[in-house]
Amino acid sequence: MPTAGSPDDLLAAALGARERTYSPYSGYAVGAALRDELGRIHAAPNVENAAYPQGQCAEASAIGVLIAAGGRRVTEALVVADPAAGLPSPCGGCRQRLREFMPLDASIHLAGPAGVIRTVTLGELLPLSFGPEFLLGRTSR
Repeated sequence: MPTAGSPDDLLAAALGARERTYSPYSGYAVGAALRDELGRIHAAPNVENAAYPQGQCAEASAIGVLIAAGGRRVTEALVVADPAAGLPSPCGGCRQRLREFMPLDASIHLAGPAGVIRTVTLGELLPLSFGPEFLLGRTSR
């Protein structure tokens, strides 16, 4: 299994996706890139909708891209947005979406266009989380 190295390739992919964001309502452009269990990178931007609940976060879109490409596990993630609005970080819903595919000790890089600002684990972002092992009868993931 590939190990996490420099997040530079994830940043480049997330920035490329962020350039294609559809965010006319909030103006908050986000890109996300996920590394799968084979080392492949899957990236996507956020996509807003006039009916706000119908929009899609960049992380959720990237998970869809990963699954469509045959990936099943996220080993590392990066989210990029303008840090002027605060530290870029996945929303609560996307933290739970990532929990479905990512181990709690995996790295999530929080970045601005100039680079990584902070790196945390999924467990730090989503403490005391509920995951698939609770439904599948497993004790660990």
